[in-house]
Amino acid sequence: MDFLEYSEALKEDRGDLTSGRLKLANTQVIFKNHKTGKVDNLNINDIKKISWQRMAAGYCIRIMMKNGQVFRYGGFKEQDKEKIEKFVSQNYDLQLENVDFSVKGWNWGTANFEGSVLNFDLASKKSDKIERAFEIPLSNVSHCTTAKNEVTVEFHQNDDAPVSLMEMRFHIPSIDGTDPVQLFMDQVLSNASIIRETGECIVIFKELQCLTPRGRYDIKMFPTFIQLHGKTFDYKIPITSVLRLFQLPHKDSRQIFFVLSLDPPIKQGQTRYHFLILLFNKEENISVNLGLTTQEIEEKYDGKLSKAMSGPLYEVISKIMRAMIQRKVILPDPSFSKHMPAITCSYRASNGLMYPLERGFIYLHKPPVHIRFDEISSVNFARSGGSTRSFDFEIETKTAMVHTFSSIDKEEYSKLYDFVSNKKLRVKNRGTETLEPKNEDELIDSDIDDDEPDAYLQRVREEGRIREEVGDSDESDELFDPGEEGEEVAEEFDSDASSSSSSDENDEDGGGGSGGAGGSDDEKKRKMKKHKEKHKHHKKAKHSTDVKKSSKKKKKDDNRPKRPQSAFFIWMNENRERIKKDNPGLSLTEISKKAGDLWKEMTKEEKTKYDELAARAKKQYEKEMLEYKASGGKSDDEKPAKKSKKPAASSSSSTSKSPIKSGSQQFKSKEYISSAGSDSDDDSDLKSDNDSGKKSSKKSKTNEKLSKKSAKKESSDEEEEEEEELSTPSESESD
Repeated sequence: MDFLEYSEALKEDRGDLTSGRLKLANTQVIFKNHKTGKVDNLNINDIKKISWQRMAAGYCIRIMMKNGQVFRYGGFKEQDKEKIEKFVSQNYDLQLENVDFSVKGWNWGTANFEGSVLNFDLASKKSDKIERAFEIPLSNVSHCTTAKNEVTVEFHQNDDAPVSLMEMRFHIPSIDGTDPVQLFMDQVLSNASIIRETGECIVIFKELQCLTPRGRYDIKMFPTFIQLHGKTFDYKIPITSVLRLFQLPHKDSRQIFFVLSLDPPIKQGQTRYHFLILLFNKEENISVNLGLTTQEIEEKYDGKLSKAMSGPLYEVISKIMRAMIQRKVILPDPSFSKHMPAITCSYRASNGLMYPLERGFIYLHKPPVHIRFDEISSVNFARSGGSTRSFDFEIETKTAMVHTFSSIDKEEYSKLYDFVSNKKLRVKNRGTETLEPKNEDELIDSDIDDDEPDAYLQRVREEGRIREEVGDSDESDELFDPGEEGEEVAEEFDSDASSSSSSDENDEDGGGGSGGAGGSDDEKKRKMKKHKEKHKHHKKAKHSTDVKKSSKKKKKDDNRPKRPQSAFFIWMNENRERIKKDNPGLSLTEISKKAGDLWKEMTKEEKTKYDELAARAKKQYEKEMLEYKASGGKSDDEKPAKKSKKPAASSSSSTSKSPIKSGSQQFKSKEYISSAGSDSDDDSDLKSDNDSGKKSSKKSKTNEKLSKKSAKKESSDEEEEEEEELSTPSESESD
């Protein structure tokens, strides 16, 4: 076995567990942080011992280095121990030690210092075995103080940790002849991660322009840290907290950025600065003498520095940083930066520059953003809002976070598209107007695999089939049909307004002559009023039909046989608990997807058992369905026929005349049909309605008043129409 690899390993980092990829190779142990991309390379020749112990989540391996440093990598299961133990024995020539932790809850014991770790051990009363209560990596300690017989240990805080341990206090009994409290504190401080100005300053750079944090700072370089001294604030940056170095030329070709990526970031109150951005003029030169001996330069820095250094300021700082921090300086990708190294764009509320790099993108400067290619899920070219001269470039990470760089000039599209294609990033979408895709097939989501079974989709379909069997209602919708069969109702403001009343309108227009010229506006108003009444009645009738339809629900038949399950669902029901146990913390959807992957990997022989069970269940279902039909039940195909519903004939009590001729039909509201009488009986009807209204309740009285008003209005309109008909000459009279 050449190596062991775990893609979802965890590393303990200042009280938090960060995810990453762990690889146990023949010559080294490698861990790459998923979030920052930082890589730990542990050479097997520098490893003192490896232990197996419990962790907050599962098990972990504890690697003790010869220099006293400790690394703990977790995320393992109990069954992984045998494989790791065998690999360590064969390749590292070490034994995997087993460390048991005490669960007694005692708070007194013995403090033992092992390298840069404080172990708090308990002695068992029943046996001579020593059990460990807890251990503290002293690299997490930020400060240590004493008071009489008490020692207080304070810790560095991790911004990503939801809960943090701030400090611990130890009570140390007095011993004659020695001071155990001072001895304890000295042991802690000797291995704690506390920045102290030890050694001489290597070089000082005066009044450098800093964009983040903003201001001018004196930068002092020490062997283990970098100090920024400003008028208001001072910062100390450990060398080990610098992840990457960037040297990025400005678009004006006169300035250059030098960027340090930091983890953990420097802090100013509640503000965190993950990047230190320095700005230089290319024409500014400097000459410095380093506070190092020739032997130190050769042994510690491999001859990469010299006692006296001169040249452009940015080049001198770049060389010193690269030698001290032992990180290479990242430049813009040469394939993109032949003509222009950066793209002018906007991010959030500010303008800046986006630099395509060899392995990612970086944006400067408010706020600075660095996105690695291995973090990117897809990119998207989108059209900029309201502009045809620019476009947006969207980057979606694997954590579902979207970074949008907007207002990019259209001329940059071809270069950026070619760069993205060469780096083999998945393009999610492109605009179809200003941004023409090269190939229509590229618009298809390449992540979709049609051959892969989707367990979640199958489960949804199965639930849909069950709902269809039970059914909310098998009856089809009943359409509202106010007239005779085949006759349509004209809608309000329709371009073919009311075909049924066309003959009447022609008659009125034809008789205009000398007497109808002045009444055209009244005719238009009357026609509009008729359309509104028809539309109102149509909506009311349709609403009542919908209410009736929604109130009809099909009752569930408990005797109806249930459909049989497929082979996949039979297998999933049998193995669901095992999948949950093997994959703790997964949601229902993720468990279904995981089951789909496992089902796909099974061979035909393994699936045979479940195919036979599914076929047997199907036969049983068909048999039960035949018995169910024979007893009077109905299948899904036997649905009731559609019911056509015609409106009832108009009430015979309505005897008022209408100007609409044969071949047409007028529809009246319910109030009009129930209360409107002939013209001669209007007064008597109103009187009788008032008499009956006094005997009824307040609610019925209000309804009757509304119906009387409607009837009165309708009758007055019809009287006006009768008078107009009598006053308009017929065709024979006009001839």
